[in-house]
Formats: sequence, structure tokens, C-alpha cells
Amino acid sequence: MLCYRDGDAGAFDVLYERHRGGVYRYFLRQCRNAAVAEELFQDVWMNLIRARAAYAVRAKFSTYLYRLAHNRLVDHYRQRQPAAGSDVAEDCDVLESVPDERVRPAEVSLDLKEQAARLMTLIAELPHEQREAFLLQQEGGLTIEEIASATGVPPETAKSRLRYALAKLRRGMAPWR
Repeated sequence: MLCYRDGDAGAFDVLYERHRGGVYRYFLRQCRNAAVAEELFQDVWMNLIRARAAYAVRAKFSTYLYRLAHNRLVDHYRQRQPAAGSDVAEDCDVLESVPDERVRPAEVSLDLKEQAARLMTLIAELPHEQREAFLLQQEGGLTIEEIASATGVPPETAKSRLRYALAKLRRGMAPWR
């Protein structure tokens, strides 16, 4: 990011390639709507471009980037109407869009799809703060301290949110252990 801030346009391409998948999945799993996720995703990268001259190293770049993403998501929730579930796209099945070239027996493939679908449902059912902490760790690779910094909470709060999220996911996935 320092190279990009200092005028190296090619450095942006490196940042984008490294972090685009995780940031997009973070938004997609938070709002569960591909169109909204894409809009928020683009906004974050535009915000990064606009803020490049003022960038100063205070944490890892990924922490900075996910802080931008968190802030944009908060703004989105503040702006949207209170109709519950209005952003949920029924036809947006992330699992179906991921190709799998490996050949598996039908029963194994079906079981894996059931597990993946169950996990996605469990993630979607987590309270917002727990889901965010989980996704920042899993998709962004952030540490507890970085999650705390990105979400503006004390590290112990971030740790608790992550612990509760993992416990709920483990309980929900217990039949496949």
C-alpha cells in the first residue's frame, strides 16, 4: 500500500489480486445478496483509491482494508430500510457457482453439499457481530487484535464474539463429526 500511495499504480493490482476474494466473500456472506455485495465491494476499493494519499501504517494492510469494509457495511445497514430479509436473494447460491472438477461418488458428493449448505445456513443465522468476527478471521485471515481494530471493539469483545460463533457452528455441524 505504501508503494501505491507513493504513485506505483501497479501496486494496486497486487493488493487487489491478494484481497479481492476475501473482501467479496465477506460482503456476500454478510448481506447474502450478490448485487449488494458487488456494490459494497466496489465502494470499498473506490474508498481505498480515494484515501491512498492519506494512508499511514498503523496496522497490517488487511486490517485497514477490512476496517474500510466494516465501515461501508455499517453505512449500508444504516441506509437500508428496516424490512427484514429484504436483501436476501433466494437465487444466489454461492455453492452452485463453484466448479468442482474432482469426481466423487454420488453419496459423498451429496453429503459434502449437505454439509456445505448447512454451514452456510449456520453462518447466515449467526448474530451479526459474531458472523462478522468469524468472517474477518476466516475470509480475511485477521487475528483477534486485528478484528478488534477493524470493528472498533476491545480485543476481549472480539475474542468472545469469535468464540461464541465457533461454538454455535460446531454444535450445528455436530451430526457430521
